Amino acid sequence: MTPTNTQELRVELRNLLAQGQDSAVLDLLDGLHSADVAEIAGELEIPEVLAVLQLLPAERWTDILVYFEDDVQSEILENFTGKEIAEVVLENINSDDAADLMADLSDEKKREVLQYIGDIEYAKNLADLLTHAEGTAGALMATEMVKVNQNWTVSRCVREMRRQAEEVEVVHAVYVIDDHDILLGSLSLKKLLTTGAKTPITGVYDRSVRAVTSTTDEVEVARIMNKYDLFVVPVVDDMGRLLGRIMIDDIVDVMQEEADSNYQLMSGLSDDVDQNDGLFAMTRARLPWLLVGLVGGILTSTVVGRNEGELSLIPQLAFFMPLIGAMGGNVGVQSSAIVVQGLANSSLPGTLLQRLSRELGVGLLNGMLCATAILVYSWAAGHGLMFAVAVGSSLLSVIIFASLFGTAVPWVLNHYGIDPALATGPFITTTNDILGLSIYFAIANALL
Repeated sequence: MTPTNTQELRVELRNLLAQGQDSAVLDLLDGLHSADVAEIAGELEIPEVLAVLQLLPAERWTDILVYFEDDVQSEILENFTGKEIAEVVLENINSDDAADLMADLSDEKKREVLQYIGDIEYAKNLADLLTHAEGTAGALMATEMVKVNQNWTVSRCVREMRRQAEEVEVVHAVYVIDDHDILLGSLSLKKLLTTGAKTPITGVYDRSVRAVTSTTDEVEVARIMNKYDLFVVPVVDDMGRLLGRIMIDDIVDVMQEEADSNYQLMSGLSDDVDQNDGLFAMTRARLPWLLVGLVGGILTSTVVGRNEGELSLIPQLAFFMPLIGAMGGNVGVQSSAIVVQGLANSSLPGTLLQRLSRELGVGLLNGMLCATAILVYSWAAGHGLMFAVAVGSSLLSVIIFASLFGTAVPWVLNHYGIDPALATGPFITTTNDILGLSIYFAIANALL
């Protein structure tokens, strides 16, 4: 759906609810994907959202529920008792989605929900999922999967797979375990179809299965699945026992959240914000880096003030101050962005020293080209050859420094466990403004 259609459908839905035309509401939503319904209804008031959901069958509206934003989910669930959540909501969704929904409930409400879950094994699995730390593979995984024992024959595997598949929405993999639930490998559906019924699966399954532990960071899980083109990855504990599996749709969400987070950090936002956040939340997210920029501006003005004598003697120096600052900031952001991207993808080759050596070459080449251009321009503009040499030399030095600085800072931050995305945006531009102008005035003072 286009944004225009979404807005039109939202207005129509709101009007139909206000007029009490329940059948027309159902006709409007009929045929729409659950994600589209959540997008349309997500901007409505909570009483309106509840009115929409109550018109739909339980399986339909619980499927829609998982597509709402976390804050909307929490507000919706506040209107249900623990028994209703257990018997209606959790009954119709996978364990990973159920754990996500319950994560924001109070501890008391979680206990109440778990008490009303009729399937003791499911309740135990759900309680275990809630113990995993946020941002880990354990918090992402679902416990619904198909697994077979290494001692079974092909015919028994097929029977067990049919039984287990009733609880799994989509079967992407069949895992082979031993008597102690240790993951041994995966079983190809093609081999099952082409192998004799009485054949033991010991010599049939693939032992090269890739797995992650429950404590693996979700960003690392995303990197592994992206690198090896996996639709699903099994999750094991430290002993190698199979706990669950993570689907590609969960990892897409992680990748999107990570990209959004990095973009906001690079833009100078310290907290995760969206358009619906309040004035205070928006201000709190933006203010820290604005204050950093303010301090940077004060320091920059201090550098200019200390060189007031040079400016009074050679006023032309002021003409190129914005150029020096802008070029240093741009080069620094380019260099840091490349390093941040490489670190995020684990595709950055070599050591820091090797990377700095390479960046030195790139900065030197780019700096010489840009310095030559500004030298020719300033000399042609009648500022004198020596002045042109001073500006060109300053620009060359600033570009080389910014290249090295922009490369080193994110690398160092990552080494100490700090998100390297902080190294881009306001931090790099502000720092390069200060140091770039310092280099500019130092060279101008030496040559002129």
